[in-house]
This record gives sequence, structure tokens and C-alpha cells, in this order.
Amino acid sequence: MKKTGKSNKFIMDTLGIKNVSQAKTWWQWYQNDELYRFQQPVGKQYTYGNGMKQLSEVEQYKKTCPVSIILECFGVKCSTFYRWKQECKNSQKRDEIADKIEQLYMRNHFIYGYRTITRLLKKVYNLVVNRKKVYRIMKEKGCLCRVRPKKGPKLGKPYHVTDNKLDRDFQADKPMEKLVIDITYLYFGNCRLYLSSIMDLYNREIVAYTISDCQDTNFVLDTLHQLELPQGVLLHSDQGSVYTSKAYYQPCIEKGITRSMSRKGTPADNACIEWFHSVFKSETFSLHK
Repeated sequence: MKKTGKSNKFIMDTLGIKNVSQAKTWWQWYQNDELYRFQQPVGKQYTYGNGMKQLSEVEQYKKTCPVSIILECFGVKCSTFYRWKQECKNSQKRDEIADKIEQLYMRNHFIYGYRTITRLLKKVYNLVVNRKKVYRIMKEKGCLCRVRPKKGPKLGKPYHVTDNKLDRDFQADKPMEKLVIDITYLYFGNCRLYLSSIMDLYNREIVAYTISDCQDTNFVLDTLHQLELPQGVLLHSDQGSVYTSKAYYQPCIEKGITRSMSRKGTPADNACIEWFHSVFKSETFSLHK
């Protein structure tokens, strides 16, 4: 179209080109007989297609001749030559990083995501890499961490609901000041057991737990009775039927416990213990048969 005298505006409208400089650049390549540049990937138009081949030839001859003379014989600019060298160096470095990333995610059974792998690169290999670069490499290799399945909430009918006194303040100044409690499922073949855990928000330690094949109030109270609790300790839970029952409410009053509950359908209000149970099962039951 350019050779027939069509205007840049007509060419841009016809071919859907948004930037006039792109059309001008292509026309300049065509006039300079640089047709090989059209075959390169999008975003790489300014890199010569035969760069790596000529780079190796220049490296071969520069032992006997000055680089400037060699580049003149090949018809290559100095800036282009050193750009090729830098690209080659970056490519080699990227391959080394990719190898280390592959070692880390295979060693950890594909459990960790790109953020954790980035931290491990610094910790294990003393290698500082941008997490976005780690993400791109892991995505190219198809080794992003496996996502655990999401489950919808199963809401029961509450008997006695308490306000959310914790209010997502997950920091405590001393032990046994703020506790969180929750129940999760453990699957063993066709058998389903229940795990009740109590976490101390002071140091995220699991201070009490019980495993049972029956999810009832006695099961939760067995976990609670393992602890000697100070007066006024804050115990936060969700609005599960066992926590809203009268049988659970009365022992809490007798022990001087200040009860707190998450809002309905808001597991983030009890995020610490929810996160622990989720990661615990993800790294054991969910990813291994």
C-alpha cells in the first residue's frame, strides 16, 4: 500500500495500526532491505534476528583482531554488539535462576507459591530476585502451587450468639490473653474425623487440641478443659452450633471466659485459626493420597 502511494492514515485504519511510528519503522526496514526483522516476536523488533550467530563469530575472531575492525567487517554497530552480549548474559542468568527455582519447588512437592519461592531463593541461595520474575518463570514451567478446593459455609441455627469482641485484633501482649478456637475435618479414606484446636494469639501456638469421630459439645469442651485459663481471657469462635449451644455457654461463664464470635459467613474474623487449619490440611491431606 505504501508503494502504491497510500497515506499513513489510510494504512493505519485499514490494518488496525494504532501508532504511526510503527508504520514508519516497518517502511524504513523494508527500504533498508532488513526483511528478516519482520520475523521476530512482537516486542523484539529492534533486535537483529541473527544476533546470537554473529555474536559467537565476533567472540571467535576478537582473539586475533580488534573488536572494532571485526564489527566493521560484519557491518554491525558497537551498540548492537554490546546489546547482544548483555542479552546473552541475561539469558544465562535467567536459566540459572530457573534451575534453582525448579529445585526448590520440586524439593517442596509443589506446595509453595511464587512468594515463598522468592523468599527461599534469598534464604537458601542468597539470591535476590523480583517476585514477578519468579512468577513468570514458574508460570512458563507450569509449576505454580496447587490451589486447595474452596468450600461453601454450612450455617446452622444459632442458640446464643455473642458479639465480635475480638474485632480482627489478632495481636496479644501476653500469653493466654486472646485465644481462638475452631473445628475442621480430617479425612482418612472413607472415615471422617474432627479436629478441635485452640490457638494463643500471643505467639500463634496451638495450646490445646482434640481429635474425635463425633462433632458435639463434649468434643469441644474436652479441648477447653485441657487449659487452666485466667479470668477474663477472650475466647473467639465462629457461630457453629456447638459454640452457640447452651451446654458450651455455661462452662464458659463458670470459667470467667469472655466470649467473642465471628459475624455470620465471615471466616476472616477468625482468620488465624482458619489459616492454620487450611495450610495444615493442604500440606498433608489435600496434596497426598
